[in-house]
Amino acid sequence: MLAMRNQRSTGVAAPILSLALAGLLICTQPASADYVPTDTTVLRWLDKVTGRVSTLEAWVGDTVSIGTLSIAVQTCMTRPPEETPESAAFLKIWDKRPDQSPTEVFSGWMFASSPALSAMDHAVYDVWVLDCENRRRSISE
Repeated sequence: MLAMRNQRSTGVAAPILSLALAGLLICTQPASADYVPTDTTVLRWLDKVTGRVSTLEAWVGDTVSIGTLSIAVQTCMTRPPEETPESAAFLKIWDKRPDQSPTEVFSGWMFASSPALSAMDHAVYDVWVLDCENRRRSISE
C-alpha cells in the first residue's frame, strides 16, 4: 500500500518539480538578461526505433514534420551575446498517425541548456531545442 502511494505521489510530483525548477531558473536570472526574439529554431530529434539522430531548422510561425510528428514553432528567443548563453522555444507538437485524429503530445517551453527540464514524452521520438538564430535576416543580407 505504501509503495502504491509513493508511486502515485511521484507521478504528480514530477510535473510540479519541473514547474518549480523552471520558475527558479527564470527567477534567478539577472534582470539585465533580456531575451531577444529570433526567426529560426534549430531542433535535434531522435528516432528511438532506428537510433537515427538528425538536426533540422524551422522558422518561427511554421510547422515542420518529423515522422508522424508535426512541430509548430510559436516563438524562439535567445540571450544577447554578452549574457550567459541560453535559447528557449515555445513548441506545440502533435502526433498524426494514419486513421487517427492528431494527438497533442507537447505544448510548452523547451530550454537549450536544460533539455530535461521540459521534455516531450513520446514512445518513438525525442525532440529538443539546440539554438535560436536569425537566419532569415542573414539570408537577405
